Amino acid sequence: MGTQDTQESNQQASASGTGRRALLGAAVLGAAGGVLGLSGTARADEARHGGRGGLAGLPVPTIIGHRGASGYRPEHTLGSYQLALDLGADIVEAGDLVPTKDGHLVCRHEPEIGGTTDVADHPEFAGRRTTKVLDGVATTGWFTEDFTLAELKTLRAVERIPANRPHNTLYNGRWEIPTFEEVLAWQDEQTRRRGKQVWIYPETKHPTYFRKLGLGLEERVAKLLHKHGKDRKNSPVVVQSFEPTSIQRLNKLIANPLVVLLSSASSRPWDFVETGDPRTVADLVTRAGLREIAGYAQGIGPTLDLVVPKDANGNLTTPTTLVRDAHAVGLILHPYTLRNENPFLPANFRKGTDADAYGDVFGAYRAYFATGIDGVFTDNPDTGLLARADFVNG
Repeated sequence: MGTQDTQESNQQASASGTGRRALLGAAVLGAAGGVLGLSGTARADEARHGGRGGLAGLPVPTIIGHRGASGYRPEHTLGSYQLALDLGADIVEAGDLVPTKDGHLVCRHEPEIGGTTDVADHPEFAGRRTTKVLDGVATTGWFTEDFTLAELKTLRAVERIPANRPHNTLYNGRWEIPTFEEVLAWQDEQTRRRGKQVWIYPETKHPTYFRKLGLGLEERVAKLLHKHGKDRKNSPVVVQSFEPTSIQRLNKLIANPLVVLLSSASSRPWDFVETGDPRTVADLVTRAGLREIAGYAQGIGPTLDLVVPKDANGNLTTPTTLVRDAHAVGLILHPYTLRNENPFLPANFRKGTDADAYGDVFGAYRAYFATGIDGVFTDNPDTGLLARADFVNG
């Protein structure tokens, strides 16, 4: 997206961004004010400044089921999404959205599906295995954009990291690849059945890559949200992306809450690489960078290392000022990802050496919650809810 597009997005944000940020925070402050320890005056002050902390009516810190309940079921399946709700997740990350050859949006971690489906067991698709350059990285496998939706529906999902989650392989082959439209229908059905609003948190995946293939994601996302009446500022759908220009484009198309995902400090968003923008994530998390993001988004989703860095041995060190700086410009923070297994935890919270054994994840939650983050993505929503209860109750 060019300079003119950025200026237009910023202009639009002046009209709609404040309202969306207020929705993200103000409504939750009344319900969660006691939890946050805010006085009535403090709550009113927060609301005057657009509010922060969470999504309307949801607890803080918000527990977001990462790709569903992927600690227990193969990720991005209706089984994983369903379990996340059953375990009590406040929001379900239902959809890393990638397109099919015929333009449908489906939910996969990546467009390459060799590691998340049984496609390798289908001899009829052997000839589709290929190598492509995906955001600068040569990747070999099978890609969603080379399959029609009907063809993808013949495949079944499998566990992506079986070495860490051998128990999840029990469910290999049980679920098909869901479409985003099926997820939207599932959201409505679950909302009716449970008698309370179900929230989802889809992501546009590799949007620059797909736009160059003529498969723009943002327009497809907006079209489906509009079709289902979920493209408004109070809709229970938060849309996220690692590419800021994707969020800027969405800011023109829908009124939903929007979140910019942020990888390691030294990395560059791929849209920046493509357009020659020299900035890194380290530039985006400066006060100036955060002010710019606040012009077109309502939150950020940083990697946990941007909140609390690790030392050379992998132990947590002193928190950065990111939480304070983001809150100062009205942005909420939903960092990623907390997992129960040892390899995914900071070194000082690991127990033993088994790759699939659980460490002291409750200690890790306490450390991250203490920074003031507004929520967290987790593969184990039940663990996150217990950790929140511990934190809230002191």
